[in-house]
Amino acid sequence: MNKTSSTLLAPLAAALLLGGCSLMPAYERPAAPVPAQWPASADATQPGASHQPDTASVAADELPDWQGFFSDPVLRQLIETALTHNRDLRVAALNLEQARAQLGLRRAEQWPGVGLAVNGSRTPNSSGDITSNYSGGLLVTAYEFDFFGRVASLKEQALAQYLASEAGRQSVRISLVAGVAQSWLALLADQAQLELAQQTLEAREASLGLIRLRFEHGASSELELRQAESLIENARVTLAQYERQRAQDENALTLLLGQPLDSSLRAELAPGRLTTLQLPQLAAGLPSQRLTRRPDIVQAEQQLVASNANIGAARAAFFPRISLTTGIGSASGELSGLFKDGSWGFTLAPQLLLPIFDAGRNQANLDAARAGREAAVAQYEKAIQSAFREVADALAGRETLARQLQAQQAQTTADTRRFELTELRYRYGAASQLDWLDAQRSLYASQQALTQTRLAYWQNQVTLYKVLGGG
Repeated sequence: MNKTSSTLLAPLAAALLLGGCSLMPAYERPAAPVPAQWPASADATQPGASHQPDTASVAADELPDWQGFFSDPVLRQLIETALTHNRDLRVAALNLEQARAQLGLRRAEQWPGVGLAVNGSRTPNSSGDITSNYSGGLLVTAYEFDFFGRVASLKEQALAQYLASEAGRQSVRISLVAGVAQSWLALLADQAQLELAQQTLEAREASLGLIRLRFEHGASSELELRQAESLIENARVTLAQYERQRAQDENALTLLLGQPLDSSLRAELAPGRLTTLQLPQLAAGLPSQRLTRRPDIVQAEQQLVASNANIGAARAAFFPRISLTTGIGSASGELSGLFKDGSWGFTLAPQLLLPIFDAGRNQANLDAARAGREAAVAQYEKAIQSAFREVADALAGRETLARQLQAQQAQTTADTRRFELTELRYRYGAASQLDWLDAQRSLYASQQALTQTRLAYWQNQVTLYKVLGGG
């Protein structure tokens, strides 16, 4: 290598030593814009209160995975089916693969690309003769020396986007698990309501036969007959409503599963399953410890990191960009002389590009990157605030729904006893038919409300598991 080449390579070697320079701002996680404790109405510190169902308590730092949280074997089978066949989860996984490929592309840009190049040309000269030129060898084209961290910033951005995609996939997974559980619970409640509506309709039809017989013999008025007929039609209306609701809830579950509901699973739709369900009680812990573990919060923070890295790439665009094209190989005027002794050599072509005038393009790009980062900060803070509200709502729902369920059970017990006594009095003529029909109507409404309250309570438990970040 001659002196000229050494002189040329010296500044490039010095530049390589400076390659660790980065213009990317230092990342600092924004403070969580939420209180340090959950609202007092949430009752986050008493998961095992006496008025709640007798279930095991789980601490915030021991939140189980879905297999540990859902002990029902049928529900586990449904969730496994959904995790295998659900299309939303499949799309999230493919988005993750795309982000991983993009990260690989950015990492590859930090290394020179080496290729094998063979060129040939034949051109006439001024005397009319043909001049031939042939060359071949290894070639490195336009490798950028990352003096100011532009390529490194783009790589960091791609890494953050990949991590955000991974967190997004986890968020979709947790939402899918919770969605399947809640849909199955709704289907169980629909089945219980259908069973209750059918039993009520049969009982009212039997009562109507007795009242019609009494009316034909003058022992009952037409008003009492029409009231009994009204109750029967009301039961038929309710039955049709629950049949429609059950069909729609089954369709929703089918969509989550990604395939039709198996016939063996349909056989598990027993009305009593909802009353025997048990789920662990969850402690919420502190917001600062719990919320940052949620996948959607992690996703929002990684998007913020990506926006921060984008500023570094935008800043680097203001500084010189140095690239190098080099090759080593053989050149000859005849194709047969290629790769022979004496034809070998190398080329070295560094290029420096310093932006002078770009009509404000680089500045606009930097302004856009800064605005994007501020937007990402706002989105991250909004995600934390939304998560705080979701957990606080679920905790408040657990406390109030537990008391509501206890009161509703007591009311149903009282209405059942009232109906039994009223029916006994009616048979012996101590109570009017209106009293008997009113007691029957009140009992049916109380039984419906009990099923709905029980469904709301267990669905809220599933929601709490979801908003705390899943397992």
